[in-house]
Amino acid sequence: MAIEFTKYHGLGNDFILIDNRLSSTPLLSPKQAQTLCDRHFGIGADGVIFVLPGVNGTDYSMRIFNSDGSEPEMCGNGIRCLAAFLAELEGDFRHKYRIHTLAGTIVPELMPDGQVKVDMGIPLLLAGEIPTTLCPAGEKVINRPLEVAGKVWEVTCVSMGNPHCVTFVEDVAAIPLETIGPLFEHHPVFPQRTNTEFIQTVRRDYLKMRVWERGAGVTLACGTGACASVVAGVLTGRCDRAATVELPGGCLRIEWSNADRRVYMTGPAKKVFQGKYQLS
Repeated sequence: MAIEFTKYHGLGNDFILIDNRLSSTPLLSPKQAQTLCDRHFGIGADGVIFVLPGVNGTDYSMRIFNSDGSEPEMCGNGIRCLAAFLAELEGDFRHKYRIHTLAGTIVPELMPDGQVKVDMGIPLLLAGEIPTTLCPAGEKVINRPLEVAGKVWEVTCVSMGNPHCVTFVEDVAAIPLETIGPLFEHHPVFPQRTNTEFIQTVRRDYLKMRVWERGAGVTLACGTGACASVVAGVLTGRCDRAATVELPGGCLRIEWSNADRRVYMTGPAKKVFQGKYQLS
């Protein structure tokens, strides 16, 4: 069986996009998606994204399997890639989409300059919503101590439909991400595991970020993580409500609107190539 695919990336966070509009069930199993994501024996990607029929009045639905076969609620860079993929499938029929995800309805919009602006919704801030047991369920998790690898870190937790643990550091380049990232992800205070962002404040409107993604490991960018980091920066008084977030793969513009409390993310989505993959 051959599966048609298109490869996209958002700031180096790369995805295999599959047209799944004729079925409400993903065409591949998590194990098959894992095979496709293998960078030596497959196509290579951080995840596989399926475009499915919409539900409850949305235009389309999004499902994603990470490179380890797990399924996250949402992916910020991925949904920008999905919007660009839909414009290609539709022949540029429209520029704004209502996408059903496991994190709720997300609205990406293709801008005239080729960037994609995404209404990421209202961040969830209570411990029970994230979820984490770092503090009582009805409290916000702001500058809470968390011991990892024999060191106490001050962390702020945010859900953008998926869990994030944000910690501010003096120098993101000095963080041993490959070794410490898994310890954060699998820490027992995060019952559904967590994405982890290490943030350096360059200016109040400019942050540098490195990320360990739940289910994918070290990636060049994480859209939901950039959103969560600006929210955490505002909550801790470290940054403005609108800021540029510099990731290893490039920059995203993030705004946590004071008017409607929603987070808006703007960044690129680039097509890499398309082809057919022979499933064994």
